Amino acid sequence: MSKILIVEDESNIRQLVKYNLEKESYQVLEAEDGLQGLRLAKAEKPDLVLLDLMLPQMDGLEVCRSLKGNQATAALPIIMLTAKSEEIDKVIGLELGADDYMTKPFSPRELVARVKAVLRRSQKEASLPGELAVGRLRFNFSRYEVHMGNAKLELTPKEYELLKMLATNLGKVFTREQLLEKVWGYEYFGDTRTVDVHVRHLRAKMAGDPETADALETIRGFGYRLRELE
Repeated sequence: MSKILIVEDESNIRQLVKYNLEKESYQVLEAEDGLQGLRLAKAEKPDLVLLDLMLPQMDGLEVCRSLKGNQATAALPIIMLTAKSEEIDKVIGLELGADDYMTKPFSPRELVARVKAVLRRSQKEASLPGELAVGRLRFNFSRYEVHMGNAKLELTPKEYELLKMLATNLGKVFTREQLLEKVWGYEYFGDTRTVDVHVRHLRAKMAGDPETADALETIRGFGYRLRELE
C-alpha cells in the first residue's frame, strides 16, 4: 500500500483529498503547515507528497527545496497544489524538482489519476540499475549523481532528470514535447524553450569533454538525443 503525505493548511481540501485517496486504498498522512510536513516527510518516508504552495511556518517552495536538497528525500515524488495566481511560484517549484502540479480548484478524480501516474514513473525509475556508464559519463542513480571522468557534474534536479532520460534511452530521439511530459510531467504553458535552455546548460557543464558535449545532439526540426559514446 502506497503512503501519501498531504501538506495543506485548508482543512476542507485536506479532508477531500484524504477521502478520495483512501477510497483508492492509499495510506494517508496529514500535515497542516510546512514545518510539520517536512518533519513527517523525513520521519515517515511516504511514497509521494501532495504539497500546497501557500503554507504557514514554511512555504511549499522551501519544503520542496529542503526535500530535494537532502539525499535521503531527493527521490521523493512531489505534486504541488497551487492557486491560479501563483504561476511564477509554480514554475520555480517545478524547477526545484517537483514532479507535477495541480491548480485549485481541481477534480478529485484528476488528482487520483495524477497521483497514480507519478507513482508509476517513480516505481519504474526505482527499477533502474544502480549505476550506468555512457562514455565518460558515470551515473549513480541511488546518489542522484553524474560524474564525467573524475569530476562530478553539478546539475540541477531537472538537468539531472533530462540527462538521465536521454542516457537511459541512448540513440532515441525525443521531441521537446515528449521531454516536457517525461521529465517535467506537465505542459510547460506551451513553451518548449525550457528544454532548449536545459540542454544548453548541460552542454556548457560538459564542455570540459567536447566529445561528450557534442554527443548531446540537436535533431533539427524534431528534438534531441544522446548518441552512443565509446
